Amino acid sequence: MPKVTVDGITVEVPAGSTVLQAAELAGREIPRFCYHERLSIAGNCRMCLVEVEKAPKPVASCAFPVADNMVVFTDSPMTRQARRGVMEFLLINHPLDCPICDQGGECDLQDQAVGYGRDHSRYAENKRAVKDKNLGPLVKTVMTRCIQCTRCIRFATEIAGVPELGATARGENMEVGTYVEHALTSELSGNLIDICPVGALTSKPYAFVTRPWELTKTDSIDVMDAVGAAIRIDTRGGEVLRVLPRINEDVNEEWLADKSRFAIDGLKRRRLDSPWVRRDGQMRKATWPEAFAAIAARLRGLTGERIGAIAGDMVDAESTMALKDLMGLLGSINLDCRQDGARIDAARRDFYTFNTSIAGIEEADALLIVGSNPRREAPLLNARIRKRQVAGRFPVAAIGAAADLTYDATWIGDGPSALTGLLDGSQDFASVLRDAKRPMVIVGQGAIARPDGAAILAACWKLAAQTGMLAPEWHGFNVLHTAGGRVGALDLGFLPGPNGKNLDAMMGGGVDLLWLLAADEFDMSRIGDDTFVVYQGHHGDAGAARADVILPGAAYPEKHGTYVNTEGRVQRGSFATFPPGDAREDWKILRAASAVLGKPLPYDTLEALRARLEGANPVFARINQLPRFGCSDHSGPAGDPAALGEAAFVSCVPNYYQTDPISRASATMAKCAALYQPSLAAAAE
Repeated sequence: MPKVTVDGITVEVPAGSTVLQAAELAGREIPRFCYHERLSIAGNCRMCLVEVEKAPKPVASCAFPVADNMVVFTDSPMTRQARRGVMEFLLINHPLDCPICDQGGECDLQDQAVGYGRDHSRYAENKRAVKDKNLGPLVKTVMTRCIQCTRCIRFATEIAGVPELGATARGENMEVGTYVEHALTSELSGNLIDICPVGALTSKPYAFVTRPWELTKTDSIDVMDAVGAAIRIDTRGGEVLRVLPRINEDVNEEWLADKSRFAIDGLKRRRLDSPWVRRDGQMRKATWPEAFAAIAARLRGLTGERIGAIAGDMVDAESTMALKDLMGLLGSINLDCRQDGARIDAARRDFYTFNTSIAGIEEADALLIVGSNPRREAPLLNARIRKRQVAGRFPVAAIGAAADLTYDATWIGDGPSALTGLLDGSQDFASVLRDAKRPMVIVGQGAIARPDGAAILAACWKLAAQTGMLAPEWHGFNVLHTAGGRVGALDLGFLPGPNGKNLDAMMGGGVDLLWLLAADEFDMSRIGDDTFVVYQGHHGDAGAARADVILPGAAYPEKHGTYVNTEGRVQRGSFATFPPGDAREDWKILRAASAVLGKPLPYDTLEALRARLEGANPVFARINQLPRFGCSDHSGPAGDPAALGEAAFVSCVPNYYQTDPISRASATMAKCAALYQPSLAAAAE
């Protein structure tokens, strides 16, 4: 490896490294605007100029490769003078509206102008003005501030896979924007705000709301989908004002999906802030004792077989555990966490998790997608698939409704018949999977949430075994979930016990009392007219409209909670702000209710409840860790691989922007749905 001396510090760097990377290894800071570790090198801004021994002039360190025995100076008089000149050029046309700019306090241009720029300017000419572009309801533009670093263009093209941004004209007349004015169509467009080093691209819903130094910052986990991205929740005065991504190389790298970022205004709309009880056919506000008394009165005389519970898609593991324990004390084994009716076999954990892991996608060399649209169901995971294909030699085939996944995919069918062709070898892609060293399959909820779902799951496992996906050092069978709380509930066994009733069996009068824990994603009209419904949740959504008793719970930023993502990675979200009014954390509600019902739960603290989680399943002791497992046991999930239906697969997320109570309450998400999917938004209204 070449040896490079940076400011007197000698380091060895991999061949092909740049001077900037060598300087970072040596612990020397080099300013930059256009350079980004995850994007291609552009060399636009020239802010990273350094002096190289024997070079006649400063060089752009981000694009200059190292050579053996190279000597670099990052803080020489030549370097300082060059950077001051570059900064002077960058500020010629900048409007200097820092007092009203939303980037103020978090702006790279501000920081580097202070650290590396002059204290005056020699330019007195009029500044150039650029017309703002309309990029949709999420990203606000003030293009006069743009320094033409092209980070946004490279992100949209390389990471998001939606090449809608570009530069027109040249020199001083160059402008960044869409070639034909229209809204950005990427589910990752909010990341443009993070990578913009100036205030040219900012958050439109967050415009003029607050300053960064006024915010309280809390590290947490996103539960708007099943990826489990690392996030930071920014609050002020008890209100969630912003959600930003945190770096987690194994899950989301440093990106975040738009729904997770922008749906937070739904946290202050349609909220349940006090208990309600139905009296004489009308819902009336009540106290906690009155609500618990109404439940106790209805439970009196009921046997366990006439009681049921359904856990929702965004429920933390602590609340799921508490509800399961309460149902056990009441003698009920009628439990279900599969609101969509997914035929999941929970006998083994690798039957229902994403076993390759999200980071492991980069090690695969062939992919089959069955009944899933990852772009809608898990945009961050979809970006990882695109990253792998851009690296080269990664054939992708898909079965289901054709869609633009942002990368090249061969659609080999729309239903189970294509899966049959892969199993018997008549489909050409079967040989691609067999010849691959590390093939993988992704099975979506659209494939298993149907009457023949168990057969499809078994058929996909059989295909995985036939094509070398199941090996001692590699596990290529993956189930992609869409619900942030689903895998945790499966790990806790929140499923019907022996001879217990699933969701379908509990409908139409199958039980006399049904406890809905933030469950809103199934047709409430299926519940029997005489069934007494207890709804425990945080929004006045479908479940609350059908309820006889409403118990106001806390949304994910308002409680400490454990969540398990689609990989099976156990993570913990943190309390960022208090729930509104009389709303409380869900496990505390269940603990209080159990005491009134005469069946007190055996824990009073969060620590004791988490000890109960670990006792129920040891995986809950493995926080933020995901050991990679191969597969030695090829026996598959329950189901007959030959009993496949004929109906085509349908995506389980037709409307990406409105999939849960929070996003359905969000005015921002409603604007996105109306713009990008108007027919679905109109149908929802």
